[in-house]
Amino acid sequence: MKHLAAFAAAFFVTAFAFAQGGGYQLGDKVANFSLQGAKNQPVSLNDFANAKTVVLVFTNNQCPYAKLYENRLVTLASTYANRGVQFVFINPGVGESSETLEEMSSKNYSFPYLADTGQKISNQFGATKTPEVFVLHNTSNGFILKYKGAIDDNPQVESGVKNQYLRGVIDDVLANRPVSASDKRATGCLIKKY
Repeated sequence: MKHLAAFAAAFFVTAFAFAQGGGYQLGDKVANFSLQGAKNQPVSLNDFANAKTVVLVFTNNQCPYAKLYENRLVTLASTYANRGVQFVFINPGVGESSETLEEMSSKNYSFPYLADTGQKISNQFGATKTPEVFVLHNTSNGFILKYKGAIDDNPQVESGVKNQYLRGVIDDVLANRPVSASDKRATGCLIKKY
């Protein structure tokens, strides 16, 4: 009976974690991964060993929210590029619907745009929406997850943003301060599992 109770408790904890999105939690060390880039080259997390911070953005080309955030994210990437921050877009929709590498390569970003064919990496991180950001701090022990969630508090109207969560987190991480923003639920399109 004791074993059955322990099994049931473990099952419910696992089920709860899965329902909450699963994936990496704050403070977790992130394992290296490699994905195919829009320019047909493989890119791995370890390629950014010289970056102070890596910002992973799960996004795609069709989600209206991703389109609303695209310019804001490109501007942030440009703003922080000289401060050791590397942005990486990851598309979990390639191979599903009409998302293609060709469509991705037409974006011509100044940073990598990677295809998560099979959704292995989005599942590993627990990404559930596009766009959703994950901020990784590069430490002597590898990349550590410092934040996951929303970019800011107003996806529809950029001029109406009152809280720029991602910008604040990047500033905190670069200054080696504790991250002031706790996880904020991302607003966006659900990632369709296939």
